[in-house]
Amino acid sequence: MTIKLLNRSALVVRPRQPLADWAAEQAPEENLDLESLRQEGTVYLIDEAEQESSFADALDEGWRAIFENELAAWDEFGDHWPVLERSLFDQWFEVEPQILAFDLSEQALLRANLE
Repeated sequence: MTIKLLNRSALVVRPRQPLADWAAEQAPEENLDLESLRQEGTVYLIDEAEQESSFADALDEGWRAIFENELAAWDEFGDHWPVLERSLFDQWFEVEPQILAFDLSEQALLRANLE
């Protein structure tokens, strides 16, 4: 197995209680709670971070797309989305920066635009 260093850094996004409460309203049959939702974060690759401020810059540029993607997992058409504001994003999600990203797979990367 060959480990490949990707020229990317990452933001790991995990929900906070307000998102868990909202998601539970969207899918009451699933008995969602914060602990189960936080077991896995969503990884968003960003340009390779040269300095700490690179993460803040990437989040400033991408928070809305991340917010929309996370909400779409529970309400695909946005019928029950809150008004999307950065302050609400910060209340609903914890974001953890990751400097390095490695690829352990032998398969070629597949990229698909989500719109």
